[in-house]
Amino acid sequence: MIRTRFAPSPTGFLHIGGVRTALFSWAYARKHQGVFVLRIEDTDLERSTPESVKAILDGMHWVGLDYDEGPFYQTHRFDRYKAVIQQLLADGHAYLCYCSKEELETMRAEQEARGEKPRYDRRWRPEAGKTLPPVPQGIEPVVRFKTPLTGVVAWDDAVKGRIEIGNQELDDLIIARPDGSPTYNFCVVVDDWDMQITHVIRGDDHVNNTPRQINILQALGAPLPVYAHLPMILNEDGQKMSKRRDAVSVVDYADKGILPEALLNYLARLGWGHGDDEFFDMPQFIEWFDLQDVSASASRFDGEKLLWLNAQHIKCADLQRLADLVAPRLAAEGIALADGPALTEVLSLTRERVQDLNALAREADYFYRKREAADEDVAKHLSDESRARMARFAERLAALPTWTAESIHELFKPFCADEGIKMGLLGMPLRVLVCGTAQTPSVDAVLALIGKDEVLRRMKG
Repeated sequence: MIRTRFAPSPTGFLHIGGVRTALFSWAYARKHQGVFVLRIEDTDLERSTPESVKAILDGMHWVGLDYDEGPFYQTHRFDRYKAVIQQLLADGHAYLCYCSKEELETMRAEQEARGEKPRYDRRWRPEAGKTLPPVPQGIEPVVRFKTPLTGVVAWDDAVKGRIEIGNQELDDLIIARPDGSPTYNFCVVVDDWDMQITHVIRGDDHVNNTPRQINILQALGAPLPVYAHLPMILNEDGQKMSKRRDAVSVVDYADKGILPEALLNYLARLGWGHGDDEFFDMPQFIEWFDLQDVSASASRFDGEKLLWLNAQHIKCADLQRLADLVAPRLAAEGIALADGPALTEVLSLTRERVQDLNALAREADYFYRKREAADEDVAKHLSDESRARMARFAERLAALPTWTAESIHELFKPFCADEGIKMGLLGMPLRVLVCGTAQTPSVDAVLALIGKDEVLRRMKG
């Protein structure tokens, strides 16, 4: 059975790159009727926070990436890690290193002075015929993994192809700190082994970790998963996305009025493609998705493309769901909906005009209260002549026996003929007077929804 995992560190928000990784891992498991696991890698005790854990769980819920197992927390598994470390020590695949911080700094300085690559010199690594230094007093040892001294670590990456790294390039990795707490690369190995992860799908910033993890897995006699390293996401300037410069948190996009399905649709297209298809839902993505179609090249984030996709999803979203998302935005502006038209009807009329939920709320607001018209709209469309004309048109509106878009529309042509004007000289002043803006959908439909009494009241104001 295919088993994938998403394993974020709770040291901040759930970011865009993480969501893309989770999406691809989730989709691959779903495509193959497999299992998608959520694991919280919280061994960084200084930086991991409950708030960040909550942000990750809330973010996963918001985007709709449901997991089958978990969340599992590494901090709950320390006994297991310590048992495996003891196993590696007993089998001769790990050893105690008593180097002090000062010794390591001196070692690094001397190597750099000689023009060498700084690395641990393996002075505490036990070898046949080697005499180890005397154990110093007052130094708690770290545990280091005995990296093979020769050979290469090679794997066929499902995205990047064949990768080979010589063991001579690798250090003897610390797998337990002086206080006994396990380190990231070691915990990941044990977790993937215990959780029977078959496919490790993650960002390509982890490529350098992979040979170290493969060596540990081999020392444990554990099966190797398939590795798939996803390309980096760059910002619109071609730089690595940064939380200082870019909106990279899932929460940011929720606040910006992006629908979760639109965000997933867009992220799916960052580094993966299915011909020229741009707009699709997640069931379709699952059907199409395959790791062999993921590009090994970095992708550039395009905010305009995201907004375009968001607009497409808004156009076909369930109206009641849209209303549930827009209503709090209107309430935050002090707009009461109780005495106005049904919000679903308003959104049905306005959603073709917007690219995000915030804009959709702004398009809906004048159905519930008249906007303060911009000075330029007033100057352009509400002269004394046009105001007098609006008063005459209000009389005809007041006389309508039925208030529908059709009955309102039927007034336009004869009124314009009687006034000797084109429709623009009726429609634009009418919009500004009633709505406070010259930009609305079809004015007859707008008036019909606002309601007869409210329209006539606004036309007097």
